[in-house]
Amino acid sequence: MTTFSEMQLDALRELANIGSGNAGTALGAMLGKSVDINVPTAAALPLDEAVAIAGAPDELRYGVVVPMVGDFDAIVVLLFPEEDAKKLTGIYGIEPSTPDGYSMLGEVGNILGTNYINALAQMVGMEMEPQPPQVVEDMLASILSTVLIGRGDDVDEALILDSNLLVEEEECTLSFLLLPNHGGIKELLGRLGL
Repeated sequence: MTTFSEMQLDALRELANIGSGNAGTALGAMLGKSVDINVPTAAALPLDEAVAIAGAPDELRYGVVVPMVGDFDAIVVLLFPEEDAKKLTGIYGIEPSTPDGYSMLGEVGNILGTNYINALAQMVGMEMEPQPPQVVEDMLASILSTVLIGRGDDVDEALILDSNLLVEEEECTLSFLLLPNHGGIKELLGRLGL
């Protein structure tokens, strides 16, 4: 269960919507198609609950992992269900599990993650620099275990933003997880005066 108030969650949702507007414009330019993104769900949860929202542990996911460094260290993980990864890469007539598919998913994840983070950084007055994305294909539990092992025991909460993408007539879903260092979400909210 979240320990954050409805006002705090509304603020996080608003940040996500600002970032998604910028991300939709950038992604539309890359794909040459109209892209609309909305974020129906924003939640800050204990890590295990956030992971449960992202899906069943044994479901296949394509993950795009984008480390963030600067005033605020965190990892962004974008998780695409297999069917939705196929829809996105299918725009270019390629399969998601090929090198070209990985490249495309990496670029999509980079655009989405960077725009979300840039909106967040501007609102809270922090410098956050994205590092090159890494694309992985595995069971959901394996992807997150690998990411968390790399972070040690320093992650206790996650910000999760379930997003819907509408690429012309094709609807796709993805989960955006922001995994900050211990206390990071409270620090962000504190900078917003919440």
